[in-house]
Amino acid sequence: MSIEIKVPAFPESVNEGTLVKWHKAVGDAVARDEVLADIETDKVVFEVPAIDDGVIAEIHEQEGATVLAGQLLATITEGQAPKANRSDKPVAQAAPEDTEIPVSPSALKLMAENNLSPQQVRGTGKDGRILKEDVQAHLQSGSGKVASITSSAKQTVVTFPTGERPQKRVPMSRLRTRIAERLVEAQQTAAILTTFNEVNMQPLMALRSRYRDQFEKKHNVRLGFMSFFVKAAVEALKRFPEVNGSIEGEDIVYHGFFDVGIAVGSPRGLVVPILRDVDMLSVAEIEGKIADFGQRAKDGSLSLDEITGGTFSITNGGVFGSLLSTPILNPPQSAILGMHKIQERAVVENGEVVVRPMMYLALSYDHRIVDGREAVQFLVTIKDLLEDPARILLEI
Repeated sequence: MSIEIKVPAFPESVNEGTLVKWHKAVGDAVARDEVLADIETDKVVFEVPAIDDGVIAEIHEQEGATVLAGQLLATITEGQAPKANRSDKPVAQAAPEDTEIPVSPSALKLMAENNLSPQQVRGTGKDGRILKEDVQAHLQSGSGKVASITSSAKQTVVTFPTGERPQKRVPMSRLRTRIAERLVEAQQTAAILTTFNEVNMQPLMALRSRYRDQFEKKHNVRLGFMSFFVKAAVEALKRFPEVNGSIEGEDIVYHGFFDVGIAVGSPRGLVVPILRDVDMLSVAEIEGKIADFGQRAKDGSLSLDEITGGTFSITNGGVFGSLLSTPILNPPQSAILGMHKIQERAVVENGEVVVRPMMYLALSYDHRIVDGREAVQFLVTIKDLLEDPARILLEI
């Protein structure tokens, strides 16, 4: 019996995708739920799984092809796949043969990376099968070891042909094309201005140093600075609702909720996953979600819903060494906060010159909805809260 593998249904806002990679070839044995191919859209990468055990009989679309939802990709001849071929990754061979818990290859790889056993993860697949999403949920819950993430995206490697003045032309990825479109859209449709300030990071660094070990031991997540910036931003957004608003046609929409996007670098480009209702989250929950977003941006496993929407954004160019920049709006949001590198500088306090760890802050805003007074006061509010972190907890 033959099984047809088709392009999964795309979300409403996505019309087509590009078949970027086949993980299997004709004649390869595959296992149920094993990833066969990757399809890139202008927002996320979709994994195409096998819907049953079998052998690849025919591949109908090649890498680089533009595909639509429901389009036929491959045909599988139904049958039990040999155990030796259930994964093309050596780590998958570490599957425990003495357990009756079924595990998908992608889940097995993720468990191996985080030193987990099938007995520690609750499977939600057919017959209790453990899926990749089950392992991710287990890690997010804090029950397992959270995989480490790098602070910077993987660098693009370009190899040039030999010659005196070599050059190489490659098609722009769908995500990169979409990023370009949105950046140009922001420049053409919004009246973007940027205001700057600086914050003395010493109080926040002292607080972090004092409680970091206890925090990480209790919550099993690293204590960074981003959660404090998020908390300070939410308090400032409450005081200046126009910064949390957007323009739709001839209307201004003021949002009574706080969905903050955190810009994350990935091998495919910049993505901005959203922390929903962040005013309801604790510092530990914010740090956990940011760590998870960073890992899954690197893996290309963020869902469309997770990178759609948002009422305000924060970007941290400081992790790449940026001392000062002017961030660009993420339409239709009216503002974005830019963080930068912490650098010791000479400052004057009480008439004396002292050395302090300082960070420049930048707030780019849409002058159509946010006036300069509100923008400056918004940024000053964030500065004041960060320089006296107790005010963040007390909401004063």
